[in-house]
Amino acid sequence: MPFSSLGLSAPLLSAIARAGYTAPRPIQSEAIPAVLAGKDILGIAQTGSGKTAGFVLPILQLLQQKTAAKNRFIRALILVPTRELAVQVGEVCKQFSTGLARPVKTLAVFGGVSINPQMMQLSGVEVLVATPGRLLDLVDNNALQLSAVEMLVLDEADKMLNLGFKEEMNRIFALLPAKRQNLLFSATLGKDISTITEMLLHDPVKIEITPEVENLDLIQHIGYRVTEERKGPLLRYLIKEQNLQQVLIFTSSVHKADSVVHKLKINGIAALALHSQKSQAARTDALRYFKSGEIRVLVATDLASRGIDIPDLPVVINYELPRSPKDFIHRVGRTGRAGAEGTAISFVPAEDEQHFKVIQKKMGKWVNMVEAEGFNLHGY
Repeated sequence: MPFSSLGLSAPLLSAIARAGYTAPRPIQSEAIPAVLAGKDILGIAQTGSGKTAGFVLPILQLLQQKTAAKNRFIRALILVPTRELAVQVGEVCKQFSTGLARPVKTLAVFGGVSINPQMMQLSGVEVLVATPGRLLDLVDNNALQLSAVEMLVLDEADKMLNLGFKEEMNRIFALLPAKRQNLLFSATLGKDISTITEMLLHDPVKIEITPEVENLDLIQHIGYRVTEERKGPLLRYLIKEQNLQQVLIFTSSVHKADSVVHKLKINGIAALALHSQKSQAARTDALRYFKSGEIRVLVATDLASRGIDIPDLPVVINYELPRSPKDFIHRVGRTGRAGAEGTAISFVPAEDEQHFKVIQKKMGKWVNMVEAEGFNLHGY
């Protein structure tokens, strides 16, 4: 099924072609016609499934059919849990809004940076991508109105609830008009998501996309039995000996991420950290440098990783295992995408072996284990 069969306008089809998309992803094929028909949506889909274009394209199409909105009365509100995801979704909005018959101004707003420039940029905005806290800051400063919102998108609603945004989200819901179109996307359908679904959605179209990562055939998994003190030397050994050029490393804490980056740098490996205690400018730069290949390694925590979407990422390394098997699957799913092969490496000290067995059982795939004890790591 081509994009041209989904009811999108010629300017949007041209923008899609410029972006290099040849055929819609499954969630796009189902979501775009439903959104255009004015339906509420409940989408169960992982990061990387293509859902952003699945709601951005029809929103832009629907806004094209209307006259310009009253200044600072936004028409489409997209709520996201992290700064990185706000930036990413905002970039998609701008990418597809280029060349439209009637310009549709879009803006991404988030905390961690000065609010004043964002307040100034709100003039004429129709599509706003926002983290809940910064949105309420703007409302409290009378910088925008939510009474004209016609379309509400909750992207990664499960993460927003897990990160403690429930109270802020409820306050936002109270500020919105009762009559609107609601689009809710989540990786899982837990109890909290079901509650919000019942509260927000009216006769929704349910779209459930099986995560690509569950098909692990394109991902080569390797586990290394290694003591905690030998993890750093082993990491540097693998990067240098295997000449790894684009490596995404996951740690479980901010402190460990910074420590790993420090040791990599003093051993001549260009690396940066991505975590919640970095400034927004530093986080944006780190992602840009990593995507462009200017740095070889990006070390991230799970929270900060939500905005990392790199189609051809070759290697993911679990320097520390996550507590949740779902987070493990999310991590390794950053590689092996769009038909490209990838490698997922996990460091497993003796005290984590039982937990790693639980992860493997949940993943449905057993990992080949390598004994790192015999490796000569002298000099690494």
